[in-house]
Amino acid sequence: QVQLEESGGGSVQPGGSLRLSCAVSGYLDNAYCVAWFRQSPSPEVWRERVAGSFLRSPITYYADSGKGRFTFSADDSGNTLYLQMNSLQPEDTGMYYCAALRAYSRHQCSKPSRDWTSWGRGTQVTVSA
Repeated sequence: QVQLEESGGGSVQPGGSLRLSCAVSGYLDNAYCVAWFRQSPSPEVWRERVAGSFLRSPITYYADSGKGRFTFSADDSGNTLYLQMNSLQPEDTGMYYCAALRAYSRHQCSKPSRDWTSWGRGTQVTVSA
């Protein structure tokens, strides 16, 4: 079982930056999808996958909303995942969650949030003037 714990959220002004971290404990081999999801303040919106990767592949996924502004990375040990967020805008506001899903192909990484099995508790990001 994989445990995840996020940190690094906060309040910033539009145009600011934050780096979120996700500490991973438990055994995370390369047969996993890992991702950052955002839960917006609107309860009608499902958690949106904003960035992620299938650990067997060098390909990184970014939602259109974050392309060119967000960067997903991991340290060499794979024990910490990061989401660097630049040029933040008010619409980036939300609770950000780190998640993992055991998978054997990168296509499984596009599963909706309700199908992902390991979650952290989230870290709040607020962007306002």
